[in-house]
Amino acid sequence: MAPILRVDRLHKSFGAVVVADDLSFALEKGEALGVIGPNGAGKTSLFNMIAGVMAPSAGRVLLADADITGMRPDRRCRLGVGRCFQIPQPFLGLSVFENLLVAASFGRGATRTPERQCVAALELTGLSAKANTLAGRLTLLERKRLELARALAGQPTLLLLDEIAGGLTPHECEDLVRAILAVRATGVSIIWIEHVVHALLAIIDRLLVMHQGRKLIEGDPKTVMASRQVREIYLGVEASA
Repeated sequence: MAPILRVDRLHKSFGAVVVADDLSFALEKGEALGVIGPNGAGKTSLFNMIAGVMAPSAGRVLLADADITGMRPDRRCRLGVGRCFQIPQPFLGLSVFENLLVAASFGRGATRTPERQCVAALELTGLSAKANTLAGRLTLLERKRLELARALAGQPTLLLLDEIAGGLTPHECEDLVRAILAVRATGVSIIWIEHVVHALLAIIDRLLVMHQGRKLIEGDPKTVMASRQVREIYLGVEASA
């Protein structure tokens, strides 16, 4: 069976700044991959190229063996690519349920029963009691949950999480991790960019470290975090320490 996603030798630069340099990796169905790296490593640019917001200069993005490199973001969404942003931007004047209905109308299987999709997303993310609450009245944690629920309402097969734990307290972060674990249990494949490493390690199967647009190292999360390269470049710890 083909991987759910293959990133094949992506390259992208903005003048002298290289955000993707011969970048390749694959994601298996149901797998969770973590991505870390210093600021400016190219992590969000990677997501932009997977989601279709940014076109690579070279290389390909394949979703279940279909080449989606030149495809618009809305078409990728309908094929099963969902995304959560670091700063949630819901429709503040709409209720939580209405926000989910908008997402369900443009996601995979949008012609079916969007209400059922929304109810399922609310239950999975623990937002059922807030279904009729205006999004503008939610706490930060609840908005993060709504960001996750909106992506799920589109029935993604691949979910991109961009620093979704940012700004949360340790207790709130634990709540969010439980919600993401519940999402994982449904079989959704996940790529998660995150600086809150302890939250990331509770979810992922593999860890990829980026540096200056390149893949620095990839593999077992504990092994990667203990490597000399990661200690020096990402954690800022001297090799002799």
